[in-house]
Amino acid sequence: MNLYKQVFENNQKWVESKLELNPEYFENLAKGQSPEILYIGCSDSRVTAEEMTGIEPGQMFVHRNVANLVPNNDGNSAAVIEYAISHLRVKHIAVCGHYFCGGVKAAMQAQDLGILNPWLRNIRDVYRTHRVELNKIEDEDQRYKRLVELNVQEQCINVVKMASWQQRYLAESQPTVHGWVFDIESGNLIDLNIDFPTILKGIQEIYDLGAGDNS
Repeated sequence: MNLYKQVFENNQKWVESKLELNPEYFENLAKGQSPEILYIGCSDSRVTAEEMTGIEPGQMFVHRNVANLVPNNDGNSAAVIEYAISHLRVKHIAVCGHYFCGGVKAAMQAQDLGILNPWLRNIRDVYRTHRVELNKIEDEDQRYKRLVELNVQEQCINVVKMASWQQRYLAESQPTVHGWVFDIESGNLIDLNIDFPTILKGIQEIYDLGAGDNS
């Protein structure tokens, strides 16, 4: 069957299955959303946020891009985070990377990738920041996996730098930031358990917590 046509057939089956369980399912969805989690993940077609977490529609606000980045100058991710924090009032923000990430792999290679260069430079900056640790890892695959983890950590820090997050966290002690990695080989979702309180103390003298702007 043509995959494009199958999408719409699958959609109809999904609609029927939801209505069979709850005739008011879509009426309730149309009333609005109140997700508890903001998920920032990779656009990779193998990594579907809702399926791997078992989260239902309306429970998780999702933003995806190449290599799950939160660049300081990216208005797209900044708008998503601002909306999730200030308007949806999410309780958790999870940045989720995954092993065998094509974007991270590309950033490790010394080649000109055209329009991708500025985007992947964010990952190369992560490598530069952690090059001492990474260069000690002789096995290339393990170095690749570690860069995936460090990239998640640095994107979480970029969230923590944002004034909108700082202001609400200082007032309410939430949303909590989490760093996750999805292991495609096993299907397991891994919490990296990053020590954000310590990181927050480390950046406090550089980034003015609770500052008025959203940069």
